[in-house]
Amino acid sequence: MSEEIYRVKIGGVFEGPMDLLVYLIKKNEVNVYDIPIALITDQYLEYLEMLKIMNIDLAGEFIVMAATLIHIKSKLLLPVHKEVEGDDLDPRLEITRPLVEYLRIKSAAESLISRNILGEDTFIRSPQKVDGLIDAQDELIQIGLFELIDAFQKILKHIALEQRVDLTADRISVKDRISEIVDILEERGSVAFDELFEKTVEKSDIIVTFLAILEMVRLAIIRIFQHVESGIIRLFYQ
Repeated sequence: MSEEIYRVKIGGVFEGPMDLLVYLIKKNEVNVYDIPIALITDQYLEYLEMLKIMNIDLAGEFIVMAATLIHIKSKLLLPVHKEVEGDDLDPRLEITRPLVEYLRIKSAAESLISRNILGEDTFIRSPQKVDGLIDAQDELIQIGLFELIDAFQKILKHIALEQRVDLTADRISVKDRISEIVDILEERGSVAFDELFEKTVEKSDIIVTFLAILEMVRLAIIRIFQHVESGIIRLFYQ
């Protein structure tokens, strides 16, 4: 009997809809006060479609944000009355204002996390101290869901056309793949993201491996960092 379709829940661990918007703005190197709504909306919907195809549960807030972007995009297509003047003329302010406030709050939160309280670090250790597995001279950053999706899409692009993944096909067990990755990490301590896809034979293995990685992050089994200079993404055993 085939295993029931596996679903990964992203709520409470991975980023939310505002984080995806921020990620796309940074990725496209655009000004938050001059957002190209058509481009950002199309890319936002592409990410949501990718998440849906992979059976990743989307919080309702993602759908609300998508609807908001589509609404703003449609308003920008309407003719503008010349007698209407002022900042309120720009429909993009509907998303720009909460976005700026969100960035302000997020910046303040990151600043608090970097502080020492009573002379002791009370927050998560820096990547340079992860069980001595990282060279002290290496600069690493912790990455999230959307960076992983980009890395996964690059892997898919390198697959021959006849080997394209059917994301709706029956899959091997995600739990079994998690067990295999744990064995690798117990032996080596860390592993490059790309390495986990090198020996895949069946097309379904690729999507299952990615879902297994996401589930391991959600369960706090692993942490994922990216080398700033090389761009290499590595998984570390917690």
